[in-house]
Amino acid sequence: MRRAAGRLMLMVIATGATSCGLASRFSCQQEAPDPKKPAPDSFRVAFETSQGKFDVMARKAWAPIGVDRFYTLVQTKYFDDVRFFRVVKGFVAQFGMSGDPKATQDWQRRCMADEPVQHSNSRGSVSFARGGPGTRSVQLFVNLTDNPVLDSLSGFGFPPIGEVVSGMDVVDSLYSGYGDSAPRSGPQYGREGPDQDSIGARGNAYLNAGWPKLDYIKTARVVQQWPPK
Repeated sequence: MRRAAGRLMLMVIATGATSCGLASRFSCQQEAPDPKKPAPDSFRVAFETSQGKFDVMARKAWAPIGVDRFYTLVQTKYFDDVRFFRVVKGFVAQFGMSGDPKATQDWQRRCMADEPVQHSNSRGSVSFARGGPGTRSVQLFVNLTDNPVLDSLSGFGFPPIGEVVSGMDVVDSLYSGYGDSAPRSGPQYGREGPDQDSIGARGNAYLNAGWPKLDYIKTARVVQQWPPK
């Protein structure tokens, strides 16, 4: 577990892709939430996937900056047709790189300020990935088991923004046969997960060619929110 947790951060630094984007190509500028479009205090998002449906309850009290970003991404349909590109059994299921390279590049420039960990990375919790201070952007992961080491890893941790409240069996069933993400030297097709720089550059065309078994999000929509509109 500790080794896998280390990979969550080290992979980000090596590829520059998990949270702040393709760092070798793009600058990452912090962007504050739009005060005219605040997220509700809590809201439920229904994820329709290639394996079935699961619901995430986002809780602003846990991480208000991250929750505002999650709300904006869902409202703009950013997650539609997005692959679960990194599923490590007994660790995390990671997603958030758009199938459209331009969308990924545009959004990954827009990083969020840090905020403290208010809730543990317990099984079913959902957090933004990042590669260091001030680098959260669009990628998230679902904890497939209790990962308390992620609460303070390298001194900054990964603040959960919500949790899976139904359909965790669907998340558990996401295809994990490709293993962890590939190193920069390039993937061994079918034996390692995809390279994140290449996902950013080529999107779903790259993933479909080398990793056709990856599960994906069909749609992600807010189905309830509190206070209600």
